[in-house]
Amino acid sequence: MSHVLITGANRGIGLALCKHYKKAGYQVIAVCRTPSDELKALAVNIIQGIDVTDASQLLSLKAQLGDTPIDILINNAGVLTRENLQHAPADDITRQFQINALAPLQLTLALLPLLNKGSKVIMITSRMGSMTDNGSGGYYGYRMSKAALNAAGVSLARDLNAQGIAVALLHPGFVQTEMVGNQGDISADTAAERLAKRVDDLSLSSSGQFKHSNGDDLPW
Repeated sequence: MSHVLITGANRGIGLALCKHYKKAGYQVIAVCRTPSDELKALAVNIIQGIDVTDASQLLSLKAQLGDTPIDILINNAGVLTRENLQHAPADDITRQFQINALAPLQLTLALLPLLNKGSKVIMITSRMGSMTDNGSGGYYGYRMSKAALNAAGVSLARDLNAQGIAVALLHPGFVQTEMVGNQGDISADTAAERLAKRVDDLSLSSSGQFKHSNGDDLPW
């Protein structure tokens, strides 16, 4: 049976992805700091107490996984704060870099021994990391961190190609989650279904591409 590991699994898109892949018959490994009641009710393998920015906890995660092969690794954990010209605290921007950009790279590298030929690495990114698509400004930390994540994802796609591991950079859409005050155009369940379709379509020939969950290519 195939294994999928999802970070930020306790709510929002991460929780919806856990539901989707459990229904699809995968062995779901849900990684989070504190599991929600809804996640607990799914009866998936929950690994809690993991702060993805803490290198020692990534080693703990690897140890708890043992030799479990990871077929799909979904780096979903993320954070958003709202900076502008009048308010752009360096601490907030740094925190977004740590969670949104550095952590997915470090987690992927830590779990690399568990990835095999045919495995897939998914970076849940955002079109807000696009230079071309930025028509409104602001959100400095989020935009910068997602642009950095995109850069890391493309490098991983190049470096892992010889091992037969594909990498996708996927924008879920404007999703109704707590992170955006439950605003949005689509539900988390719809986003999860679309993202899973993009994961299914991912191959070495499309590795490193930046796509919307609806299948559209996104500009850098």
